[in-house]
Amino acid sequence: MKLRRLGFVALVLSAAVACSSTPTADPTPSPPPSTAPTAPAPSSAPPSSSTPSTPADPVSLQALMAKKYDGRDLRPGRVLARTDAYTRYYVTYASGKLTISGILNVPLTPGRHPALVLNHGYIDPAVYTNGRGLMREQDYLARRGYVVLHTDYRNHAQSSKDPQSEVNVRLGYTEDVINAVLALKASPYVDPQRVGLFGRSMGGGITYNVLVAQPGLVKAAVVYAAVSSNAVDNFNRWTRPEPEIAAAVIRAHGDPAKNPAFWRNLSAVNFFDRITEPLLIQQGLADSTCPPIWAQQTLTALKKAGKQATLHTYPGEEHAFAGAWPTSMARTVAFLKQQGV
Repeated sequence: MKLRRLGFVALVLSAAVACSSTPTADPTPSPPPSTAPTAPAPSSAPPSSSTPSTPADPVSLQALMAKKYDGRDLRPGRVLARTDAYTRYYVTYASGKLTISGILNVPLTPGRHPALVLNHGYIDPAVYTNGRGLMREQDYLARRGYVVLHTDYRNHAQSSKDPQSEVNVRLGYTEDVINAVLALKASPYVDPQRVGLFGRSMGGGITYNVLVAQPGLVKAAVVYAAVSSNAVDNFNRWTRPEPEIAAAVIRAHGDPAKNPAFWRNLSAVNFFDRITEPLLIQQGLADSTCPPIWAQQTLTALKKAGKQATLHTYPGEEHAFAGAWPTSMARTVAFLKQQGV
């Protein structure tokens, strides 16, 4: 998997990992190695459960906690595909002043349905196309009765452009997902009391951000092969090796060693006490992109905060999941149903 311009994704938002659980073809539904890699060195900004009392930096999770959201106007457009189980639409919705594109799979069964917002992993926006990144999950979940909204995020596909996205460490992606949930809840196809999140890799990091920024927004969440919940781990793994990008980030926000408060406030792990939703973590133990130790560290921090979290690990599975993918998805659906989604 090619990691490109992963610089700003470090954190919270993600750590821009070229991660997609499926082949990156056009956006239509499609139907044992080694031990885990060595974990990165511990970050210089250890987790802290306290929330700083100083005014929130606009580039911080505290700013997302205080922000008012108005996700709305989820509009189905052209039909992209019709299957025996669902119809696939091109859609747009409003995220603040921006318009975000995506795809919506709507089951053919009548009435309101449980629903999921899918948060894809890093794919270079220059090559990304509408609905790309989680195509097999989109199909699988729609066939099991879920309305599926896969958001493209700002600066992707037909979404509005945000020239400040990179300098703002892509925190806008988290805003786009929060607004996607709000817009989806207003859909006539959806039971607004039965909405969850599903995130892979970078999208897993975005999912952590949403859970700490807006507790109570969804009913449950699932992450696959997620980036670290500590922003410094992501910075060290993907951004620091890219000298030009690293220099730009450090100029804007400071090195983690010299401005630890900024990086702490981008790290979901430091705000896990705010989470109110059950969380399922799925992790391959041969993942060479997101070290499996990150999933274990996140679980440990969640448990320490007294949260309901479960980790399933899969020996031999790489970042995208292969042989164990059907088992993992069956567990995902069982978990969601158990939580009322």
